[in-house]
Amino acid sequence: MLRTRRVVVAAVAPLIIGLTACAPSAPQSAASSGAAQQITLDVWGWRQEDVAAYKKIFKIYEDAHPGVKVKYMPYKSTEYDTILRTGLADANGPDVAQLRSYGLLQPLVAAGSLVPLAEEVQELGAFPEAVLDGARGESDKKVYGVPFAVQTMHVIYNKALFAKHGITPPTTWESMTAAFDKLKAAELTPLAATVTDTWMLPIQQEIFGATTYGGHDYLKQMLGGQAKFTDGPWVDSLKIWKGTSKYWGPQFEGTSYTDAQALFTSGKAAMFPGGVWELAAFEKANPDLEMGIFNVPPAPGAAVGKTLVPGYVDGSFGVSAKTPDKAAALDLLRWMASAEFGKAFSKELRQISAVPDVAPEDPLLAEALAAYTANPSPYITYAYFSGGTPTAWDLASESLSKLVIGRSTPAEAAKHVQQGIDQWFKPTQ
Repeated sequence: MLRTRRVVVAAVAPLIIGLTACAPSAPQSAASSGAAQQITLDVWGWRQEDVAAYKKIFKIYEDAHPGVKVKYMPYKSTEYDTILRTGLADANGPDVAQLRSYGLLQPLVAAGSLVPLAEEVQELGAFPEAVLDGARGESDKKVYGVPFAVQTMHVIYNKALFAKHGITPPTTWESMTAAFDKLKAAELTPLAATVTDTWMLPIQQEIFGATTYGGHDYLKQMLGGQAKFTDGPWVDSLKIWKGTSKYWGPQFEGTSYTDAQALFTSGKAAMFPGGVWELAAFEKANPDLEMGIFNVPPAPGAAVGKTLVPGYVDGSFGVSAKTPDKAAALDLLRWMASAEFGKAFSKELRQISAVPDVAPEDPLLAEALAAYTANPSPYITYAYFSGGTPTAWDLASESLSKLVIGRSTPAEAAKHVQQGIDQWFKPTQ
């Protein structure tokens, strides 16, 4: 992981001197008394498939900062967390790092591996508090990263299949299940849902169960100790979600994540419950697939009478406490908190930028963001109960997998989650 920071003397490259001197926000370390350094900022991440996109994105910054080169260095996602912890231990690691969100961020905060950003990146003051929660230390409440994406969860549907069978996006639970029944009668799989890849189960449960437990209102009660996973609203949300399994297709118990994706992109399934991150992959798999999204209406007995849209912060970018180029790294982060970065990020990666007031060019992303902004709901197990071990997300992934194959009841699944977090969670009051 060692790297060499190359220094270019201004006398050899006079053009660089003039350009650097003209840069309106060039880091102070990029120029000094007639000589300029060519600084290379290494940005580590876990998205190997995003290299080309980040090259385009960071070129915008490089063009405005001739003394700085930004290099995106991705690692295998499943190995990244371990590699990053080691890399942040000394100056040979990243200058800027892509950080996991919520509870998964906490080990790096506890180790003192990151630079607190509140005073260094004042642009974060414009970000909503709920977005900053994804980059916040749970113990000290400081923000350690600039959030880069908000992921929202919906039912993605095949427009051609809906039109062929005379179905419109449902606005009531009854019209939704009637559409499911109609598609099933036509020998189509209504919902391409995965079971074997258990990390998707809490996502599916949020999509169909958020209105039943009550979204942010119920989360507030849980954080304050007035409600638990074992209480009626959460248990009922599991029942509601489990009830959709009759629409998951034959032998759903063995359906993997990639199987479910293939069912949808091939046209064998009409819908896929998941996040907006799926859109780019679906389009790549089938360029002729015309997609739409809808948000699940309130179920019978729901705690709220309006549709809720679950979402969460996917991650952030932070500065290593060991970087020798702290000023330059912080300057890059200030730019990553700007609308210019947000627009480029959304365009090149087909994602919803976390930067405030950045509207996606993609119509489906714009629709998703508008729905989430109007009626947001949390991803409870992942975002707000993952700061200890075992995490609610891991516990839910495990217990919901048993629930959907009939090896436990909703009450037992909820009890498994609650007993796990009781080992470490302390209410705020």
